[in-house]
Order: sequence, then structure tokens, then C-alpha cells
Amino acid sequence: MTASKTGKLIVFSAPSGSGKTTIVRHLLSKKELNLEFSVSATSREPRNNEIDGKDYYFMSLNEFKQHIKNDDFLEWEEVYRDNFYGTLKSEVQRIWNEDKHVIFDIDVVGGLDIKKIYPEHTLAVFVKPPSVEELKIRLKKRQTESDERINMRLAKASIEMATAPQFDEILINNDLDTALKDAYQLVKSFIDEK
Repeated sequence: MTASKTGKLIVFSAPSGSGKTTIVRHLLSKKELNLEFSVSATSREPRNNEIDGKDYYFMSLNEFKQHIKNDDFLEWEEVYRDNFYGTLKSEVQRIWNEDKHVIFDIDVVGGLDIKKIYPEHTLAVFVKPPSVEELKIRLKKRQTESDERINMRLAKASIEMATAPQFDEILINNDLDTALKDAYQLVKSFIDEK
């Protein structure tokens, strides 16, 4: 992707239920960081409260595959069968054109792919839950998915946890207030680097 303007890329990746979305939302509320959220594209159906263009760019499986063929994605992955997720190059460029830094709430494979493409411009943070047991409790509390789906996410989480050492930073979300402060410091320091 050729960039007319280039900002920093802040990647937060984690197993589902680790708290990365809460951390990203907190960082977005800090205006001095000059961050804009990168909305991912997905081929999955929207959940009850999700809004197209805000939570995700929802598209059909065929539309998603057409974007793959057109090389429109910075990164993409089939996370679950026929459930594709990806970052449109146009989304990153849109944010850079607004002179902002891009923040991602993205799965581990996508996060590492972005780091490989833009190694100098990317801070990749892995948010680690205190334990898989705690992750299970958090996922059940959400009450958004079946037990079968939660078990699928937990199986995936074990694999994802093994990728943590490949990230620039590992942020353990044991205590949310501490995690929010630590995340802010990591991002602020990275943005302030010249």
C-alpha cells in the first residue's frame, strides 16, 4: 500500500474476552493520543447491537472474496469457517489522510501481519487474560454466544496465547484499571517517538 501520508499503527490483539475492546475504547477517548479506530470488514452476520460502518463493515461472503481477489485488504483471515475478517487498505489510508494514528482491535494473525508489513510504524500489543479459566468466565458473562461457540473460542485462545512472545509488548489484564494505565503509557511513548 503506497501511503501519501503515514501515521503510526497501534495494534491490540488478544483472545476473545481478554478485554482488548475495553482497552481500545479507553484509548480512543484520550483525544491527546489522536487515534482513530480501524473498522474491520467481516463476512459474518451482525450481532443485535452492531452497526455497519461503526462496528464492522459487514459484507456477504462473495463480496469479501471479491475484495480478496482485488487485493483490497492489508490483511485478512478466515477466522472460523466462512467467517472472514480483514482490514481494508482504504480504511487505513482514510485515517492517515485525517492526520491521525490508526488503532486496531484485531485478531492475533492480523495483528502480526500488520506488524510485518509496517515494522517501523507499528506497536503490536498482546492483551493477555490472567488465565483461560478467567477467559471462560468473561465469555459466559457476555451472554452473546452458545456454550459450543464459547468452547470454540477457548480452544482458539490457547493457540493465540502461544503467539504472545511475537508481539512488541504483552499487557496482562489482571486488573482493568492497571491495564488501562499501562496501555495508555505504552501508546503515548510509542506515538511520542520520532
